[in-house]
Amino acid sequence: MSQLDIQINGRHYNIACDDGQEEHLQKLGRFFGDRVEELAAAMGQVGDARLMLMAGLMVADELSDAYAEVEKLKEDMITLQKNATQVMPDQGTMEIFANMTNRIEAIAARLEQPVET
Repeated sequence: MSQLDIQINGRHYNIACDDGQEEHLQKLGRFFGDRVEELAAAMGQVGDARLMLMAGLMVADELSDAYAEVEKLKEDMITLQKNATQVMPDQGTMEIFANMTNRIEAIAARLEQPVET
């Protein structure tokens, strides 16, 4: 376990994390700290607890929007895949078409042969 010092709104917080996760946690701390600073600049110092709560809600709202966008993209991808299979048949359908084509060509070849009398 590693220990990190993360500074948010001028206060230092000692945070534990798994080894190897230090850089990621520092990045998250900076991201969250930036949100707290944005709020403090807009609203003034209304107390750490309130700033943290409001910043947490802002981040949760951003996360909610991101989840909604991912779901929309998944739905769009499924629609595109369905449309693509209508335009481009899957391998099984392609094999059926190939077999049918071979049979039609064989029948055509027999039809083109002269009829013996």
